Amino acid sequence: MSYTALYRKFRPAEFSDVKGQDHIVTTLKNQICADRIGHAYLFCGTRGTGKTTIAKIFAKAVNCEHPVEGNPCGKCASCKAIASGVSMNVIEIDAASNNGVDNIREIREEVSYSPTEGKYKVYIIDEVHMLSIGAFNALLKTLEEPPSYVIFVLATTEVHKIPITILSRCQRYDFRRITVRTIEDRLLELMEQEQVEVEERALTYIAKAADGSMRDALSLLDQCIAFYLGEKLTYDHVLEVLGAVDMDVFSSLFQKICSMELLLAIQQLEQIILQGRELSQFVTDFIWYLRNLLMLKSDPGMEEMLDVSRERLRQMQEETHLTDAETLMRYIRVFSELQGQLRYASQKRVLLEIALIKLCKPQMEPNYDSLLQRLAQLEAKVERGIVMPVQEIAEQTEYKETKVPPQKTEIKEALPEDIKTFISRFQELRKRLRPWSQIVLKDAQCRELSGHSGVQIVLALNHAVDEKELAAEIEDITEKILNVRFPIQITIPKMDERAAEPMMDLSGVIHMDIEIEEND
Repeated sequence: MSYTALYRKFRPAEFSDVKGQDHIVTTLKNQICADRIGHAYLFCGTRGTGKTTIAKIFAKAVNCEHPVEGNPCGKCASCKAIASGVSMNVIEIDAASNNGVDNIREIREEVSYSPTEGKYKVYIIDEVHMLSIGAFNALLKTLEEPPSYVIFVLATTEVHKIPITILSRCQRYDFRRITVRTIEDRLLELMEQEQVEVEERALTYIAKAADGSMRDALSLLDQCIAFYLGEKLTYDHVLEVLGAVDMDVFSSLFQKICSMELLLAIQQLEQIILQGRELSQFVTDFIWYLRNLLMLKSDPGMEEMLDVSRERLRQMQEETHLTDAETLMRYIRVFSELQGQLRYASQKRVLLEIALIKLCKPQMEPNYDSLLQRLAQLEAKVERGIVMPVQEIAEQTEYKETKVPPQKTEIKEALPEDIKTFISRFQELRKRLRPWSQIVLKDAQCRELSGHSGVQIVLALNHAVDEKELAAEIEDITEKILNVRFPIQITIPKMDERAAEPMMDLSGVIHMDIEIEEND
């Protein structure tokens, strides 16, 4: 006799065997007991959660000659025929390969014939979202008003692709992901029936790797048992078969990254590769490990959300003190970006090594997150009393993305049009000077002088000042703001001199109460 895969051999035959979908099983059993059976059902959820299995059990239950509290008896002729797949009352259709209008028209013609045996004809359409628009339209009328003896069960993993006209005509049941504990208990129960010796840690890892799918868990378990046939299935065996990495490896790698030991981190990656581990799975598992650390770092109450042992939880709590939450989020971001790149990469190892370099050498990645990490590292070293050379501090805090090489600015001599610019922007220039200089220049008057040495500005003041010092200060700020060199002369004329020479009152150029904002 040929071997039967575990997920086929232990497929539930009645509602009580279904695990993790109690909210759906209870509803369907009550409908059968009360004879309130609907004409169309939509089962939606992720793969391997029991959609097709429950549809077949439901088909047996509604046609069973002697149902027991909504469950099929499994002994009558109808139950046996449906279980063996020879019943004419249960029609399974794979919409992925039968998605045309003609296929649905055949169903419309068939539903006009009542069943020769049993009460109902049950049409189970798997992956119904694969039907074409024309096929959905052809199904619409039949689905809305089918004969009393016809039941449609539509199953899909992508409910968002179902037209709203179809959704509104069905009772919708959402299948949940099965919990790790439920999958683990089911696997342990089946291994006792199969008389296979297995470690509990091994089943726990398989249950986690299944990602909420009972069928995937059974397939993975079948694969591991076949590789070590006749031997006890251990945790290390499961890791070897699935190409996975032990949690201790993640812990060790995380500590090396936090301590910036790049060489040791690369060496550990080398060991992982030599052991034949799958790098894509390694990155996925490490992201999950970092996620657990972030949860613990964010709130101590997150302990109940993590499905880890007490010993592992204590170790992870100690590791949360190695870094801060912002750095953990940066680690997750870098590895999440890497996860998307590995899917189509031919050099996965190189990309993974680059990611480790980014984490251990944040100064090589010019962005805001890495800058925060570098500052946090410097603060940690200062708190520990580590003395750092000035050059090393400069390299650590250098933000390469905004670093602009210094450029030499050519200063041009003043031209007549620049004189007008100086006068129009005088109050803006004044605001950049020292407070006392701003006060003495408040009522300044000016005139232009032309001579052998070029154009010169003469400023007449009412206050006694150090003329040379103030002139130098105005010349410097003018070069900086206007990029023009103005020779400035400061004078304090007497009243008769002020009246004799025409002067321009600079206080009226711009209102004195206006503040000029500096935009860096």
